[in-house]
Order: sequence, then structure tokens, then C-alpha cells
Amino acid sequence: MNKHHRWQRIVILSLLSLSVFAPIVLVSQRLKTLTSIGRKEFNEDLPSIKYRRDGLKLNAIEQEAAEELNGPKLVVLQEKDFSSLVSHSSDENHGSDQSGDAQDASKLLETNETNDEGKDKHQIQQTIIRMNSRGKIRIGVVLCQNEQSNRETGRHDQHLQSQSLRVMDEKVKQMRDQLIRAKAYLSFAPPGSNSHLVRELRTRIKEVERAVGEASKDLDLPRSASQKMRSMEVLLAKASRAYPDCSAMATKLRAMAYNAEEQVRAQKNQELHLVQLAGKTTPKGLHCLSMRLTAEYFFLKPEERQFPNQQKLNDLDLYHYAVFSDNILACAVVVNSTISSAKEPEKIVFHVVTDFLNLPAISMWFLLNPPGKAAIHIQSIENFDWLSTKYNSTLKEQKSYDPRYNSPLNHLRFYLPDIFPALNKVVLFDHDVVVQRDLTKIWSVDMKGKVNAAVETCLESEASFRAMHMFMNFSDPFVAKRFNGNVCTWAFGVNFFDLKEWRRKNLTTLYRNYLKMGLKRPLWKAGSLPLGWITFYNQTVALEKRWHTLGLGYNSGLGQHDIEHAAVLHYDGVMKPWLEIGLAKHKGYWSKQLNYDDPYLQQCNIHE
Repeated sequence: MNKHHRWQRIVILSLLSLSVFAPIVLVSQRLKTLTSIGRKEFNEDLPSIKYRRDGLKLNAIEQEAAEELNGPKLVVLQEKDFSSLVSHSSDENHGSDQSGDAQDASKLLETNETNDEGKDKHQIQQTIIRMNSRGKIRIGVVLCQNEQSNRETGRHDQHLQSQSLRVMDEKVKQMRDQLIRAKAYLSFAPPGSNSHLVRELRTRIKEVERAVGEASKDLDLPRSASQKMRSMEVLLAKASRAYPDCSAMATKLRAMAYNAEEQVRAQKNQELHLVQLAGKTTPKGLHCLSMRLTAEYFFLKPEERQFPNQQKLNDLDLYHYAVFSDNILACAVVVNSTISSAKEPEKIVFHVVTDFLNLPAISMWFLLNPPGKAAIHIQSIENFDWLSTKYNSTLKEQKSYDPRYNSPLNHLRFYLPDIFPALNKVVLFDHDVVVQRDLTKIWSVDMKGKVNAAVETCLESEASFRAMHMFMNFSDPFVAKRFNGNVCTWAFGVNFFDLKEWRRKNLTTLYRNYLKMGLKRPLWKAGSLPLGWITFYNQTVALEKRWHTLGLGYNSGLGQHDIEHAAVLHYDGVMKPWLEIGLAKHKGYWSKQLNYDDPYLQQCNIHE
């Protein structure tokens, strides 16, 4: 009997022990799971925290809380500058699942408010600055309405949720919008104020800033971003009741928008200046290449400096091409691409004219890299005695600080009959072109008794559009009487010249007369293009567009079809393909014409 009672007590004690320890084990396992999840979310938040130096802050919106903002001088909110976006609730900044929580929290806060004015029917107009991914500013108008309109907003938010699935950066934009609104409310607080709302605004601003960090799309945000957005939205709803003055909010946001616009405008002007400056410089690698080739050239004996096929230089039955440049790689690409695209390269004669400083380097390059069966002739502009005695003084008088405009090589195109006295026809290239097709058919173009054949640039729908009145001073009586501002313009880069007609019409003398007039009073903007238009006025025939595609040095939106089917690609503009600022999208057509395994290019660290 005692034995039976002893076993009964053991069973009862075992059950009691199980009932005590089992809940402890289950709770500890649950706590471990929650702890691991919290640690994971905390780790995910850490990469989003970005530390910034105060000295590098450029955003006017970030600085506005510490300094006074200047309002716009006149009207800032204009239809052409901003697009208005009307929404029914500030909860539009997140999905319907989030808006429901925010609305419930807002209603709870409303019941705790001592002021019952929030229950009355009224509208509070707020202006929200929205920044898209390109940095443009959109101004949206948010109408905070009564409880009935808030219920309608819930249905509207469901539609917005389906749209946000297609916009990968929608949540990032919403969080940045919340920061802007929060900082605007924070600026309304009196200086030195440390109220509960001010402290909470500062805390939420820091949280959202850490969450959004440098994110550019929603996938970059941490998992806790949604919760922080909801908390911020609840706080913004509370702040809107604390500061219900619509006019003050609109004025503040206008000032913020104006300052942000001024910042953007200043940055764009600085960018433009730096790009223009970079376009005038010579890359270090190109300077190195010139020095090395020059040194190698002077080690050669005089007989080793001669090019083959020099008997072809004045043969009128061959195709003569000319390029004027002081850039070794540019000349190499023009020559190589023309010859490699030609069906009969043995009938090509290339005439390269450069200055005395670059003559040895360019000569050495083509001695090391001969143009196959084609003939090449390299001259220095200083060897043209007739140019120095007759015309050089006029060229030096040009008032331009840009070497691209006042360089004698740039104006040498107007002396083609004097440079090639034995030739009747020539195709002139700019040094920033790449030839992709055989150019034999261009030599059979009907010139109709005119001198110049070129591609026109008079279509306003194209990026290459140039109007004569844009470059010529038609307020001058001489220009207004002699020229038509609406006449179709054309481009340099690929030009076929009839030198026989040129000599007969004495156009070089006409060019010199215009040049002298332009030195006395402003008749055109800097550059040789306006001079070409008036020198060859009514002396130009149009080539088909396929012969010459422009814009690869400034227009990244050129169609692939136009590029692939063009006979010649022209990198006109500042972003030349041999510069670091060149458009990467278009560089490949130029760089594939060079052999970057060349030892001289390797030594000078010149690569694609």
C-alpha cells in the first residue's frame, strides 16, 4: 500500500514540474526568436545611416531650420515651372494598409485635444514640395478635409497602392516629402522652443533621415522604413492641428522652393562652366603621347621621315580628303576610319595640316602606323608663306578667348584653294568625326554650279537645329539688308568643296572682307560657323542626312538607327570622345578605331 502511494506522489510531482517548466521553455524560445528578429532589423538599419560633414551641406531645405530664408522676388509658383498635384489627404504618401493606421491614430489624437475646432467643417491648404529623381521640384496642394472626405481618401489610397507597385522609388519620394513637411513645421516653432512637439519632430526627422539615407529606390530602404513613415505621418497630422495657418505654410514652402531653385541654378551654372573648361584642356595622356612621339621623330634620319606614294598628292583622278588638327588621336581616327570604310583605299589621298609644334608627333604616328595603300601628306601651317604675309595678321586680330575659335587651324578652311592649288575638288573633315561608310558616291553629287555641299541643320525638331538669326546680329543694317535670317543653315564637319568654282567666285576674298568688318563691329557670335554661312551664302547644296549625323558630343538622346546608318558621325560639342567628359554612350564608335595595345598608348596610360 505504501508502495502504491509513493508512486502516486511521484506521478503527481512530475506533472506539477512539467506544468511549471514547460511554459518557461516555450516563453524562452519565443523570446529568442523575437530577439533575433529585432537584431536583424537593427543590422539592416545600420547601413542606411550616413554621416555627412556639415561643411558639405548644399541643400537649402536641410539648412532652412538654422537660418532665415529669402522669399521669392516675384511669383514663384508658375505653371511652366511647377505642376500642381491635388490629393485628398496627407495619407496619400503610403498604401491603404498604412493609411488606415494613420487615420485611426489621427482620430485618437483628435479626441484628446481640448480644442474641438478640428471637428468643424474646414479646409487647410498646404503646399508640399516634391522632388523627383532628376532633382526637379513639383509643388502639390494637399487639402485636409473633414472626416467624411477622409473616408473617401481611403478608397483613393487603394488606387494609389496599385500604382506604387509600378514605381520603384515611390516610397523614397514619400519619405523625402515627409522630411520637407516636418522641417517646415519645425521652423514655425519660436526660437529656443523645446516643447514636446518640437522634440518629437526633431526625433522623427533624424529617424527618417537615417532610414532613407542615400537610397534611390525602395529596395535600398530597411525593413523598418514603413513603420517610421507611419509614425512620421501621425506626427505630421498632429503638427497640422498645432499650426493650422495655411498662409504661413504656403509662404514658408514658397521660400524653400525658391531657395532650392537658386541652389539648382547655381549648380547648373557651375557644371556648365566646368564642362566648358574641361573641353578646352589637353588630357595628360595626349600630352605625354605628343612628347614621346616628338622625341622619337627627331631620332630619325631625314630619309626615314618620308612617306610613300607621294606621287599621288596632286592626282586629280583620286579622292582627296583633308583634315586640319593639332590632335594626334583625332587625326588617327579620321584617317583610319575613312580608309577602313573605303571600297578602294588605294585611291584615297589624305592631306593633314597641323601646326609646327605638333608636326613631328603626328608625322611619327603615321610613320609607325602607315595608312595601308592610301597616300598621306602632312604639312605645317607655318610652311604656308602666303598665309603669314597676307592673312595671318587678320586672324590674330580676332577677339576671342577660346582657342577653338581663334586658332588659325579653325579658319584655315576658308583658304582651301590656296592650300591645294593643284586640286579641283576636296572633302574637308572636322577632326572630331568617324567615318562608317564608303564615301565614293559623295564625289558624284550634282553641285549645280555651287561651291559647298553640306548637310542642312534647319529642322527645329532636331537637336542640331541652328537658325541664322541665333548667330548673326540682324540689328546691324548691313546684315539685315544682305542676308535672310530664315534661310536654311548647314553644318561643318563633312563638306564637299568645288575648288574650281571657289576660285572663280573669289570667295576667299569675300571671307576676308567679312572678317575685317566683324573686327570693327559685332556682326556674329564667336566661331567660324557664322562666317561660313555668309561666305557661302547661296553657294551651298544640301546633302542627304545619311551622310552626316551630328550631336554625338552633346546629345545623348540620338536614335540608334540614325547612328548605325550614318556615313559619318560627328562629335560636335564640348564632350569630345578623347576627353573624360565625353558621352560614354557614344564613345565606342570612336575608340574602336584605335589600337589601345599600341606601346605608346600603353606608356601614356591611354585606354578606352
